[in-house]
Amino acid sequence: MFKSRPFGVLVVTVALVAAACSSDSGEIDGPTIKIGSANFSESALVAEIYAQALEAEGYSVDRKLNIGTREIYKPALESGELDLLPEYIGTMLTFLGGEASSDSAATHSALQAAWEPEGISILDFAPAQDKNGLVVTKATAEELGVSRTSDLANFNGTLVFGGPPECPNREFCLIGLQSLYGLDFLEFKPLDVGGPITVTALESGEIDVALLFTSSGVILAKEFVLLEDDKGLQPAENLAPAVRTEILDAYGDRFANVLNAVSSVLTTTELIALNKAVEVDGEDPDKVAADWLDAQGLS
Repeated sequence: MFKSRPFGVLVVTVALVAAACSSDSGEIDGPTIKIGSANFSESALVAEIYAQALEAEGYSVDRKLNIGTREIYKPALESGELDLLPEYIGTMLTFLGGEASSDSAATHSALQAAWEPEGISILDFAPAQDKNGLVVTKATAEELGVSRTSDLANFNGTLVFGGPPECPNREFCLIGLQSLYGLDFLEFKPLDVGGPITVTALESGEIDVALLFTSSGVILAKEFVLLEDDKGLQPAENLAPAVRTEILDAYGDRFANVLNAVSSVLTTTELIALNKAVEVDGEDPDKVAADWLDAQGLS
């Protein structure tokens, strides 16, 4: 993925790990769960959803959102400064030195095996994915009759493609589109990383095909058409909770079941709508998370 985010600040705390049981107040006795996120809105929003789902079941939660990149939060999670955060399975596996594929189950299993020695467990992955995707306007999709990435090969030499400046040198971008799909664009225009410059260029007709993130709220807001990656160029990027195994041992199956219930209903379509509410419509992330959990019967 081409996500590039600024560094954040991590506040170090110490967790007390104890056996979990229910108290008379309805709260669950045990360590306070320190929930973190990377420092971009989608990660923070999903972390907030995890936090509220756990609080609704009586768990004590301490939020440490927007703390930074993997270089910051990975050691924080492994050391116990954090207990839980949302992760993208393909990118994290690659970060750990593994090789991700478009097979979500295989990538998830490989990530679990790679991170388990450091005391980190990966719970069930959600259907929701946030990865690189090719997008066209609704008008272009209807005019050309395209719904899959492979359909673009019928128009080789005629379409202008826009994306991140590094795209021509990345196997999951232009290199892969050429080698796996046999795509030959009339021109590649270097723009920004799935941001407003790319969106404006697509809307204005400066480009015909854009690279955006598949969970971008702009896709829904602008009624863009996300083309199916029908040959599986992009590695699986399902969201999944990364949790310290010590916390799972302290709380048992009930804790994992709360988070797995969230994952089971978090689809890419749902994630796009959540991102649109926060990033496009300007709604409060806490309320967006609460309303979504309520709609899913999880609050």
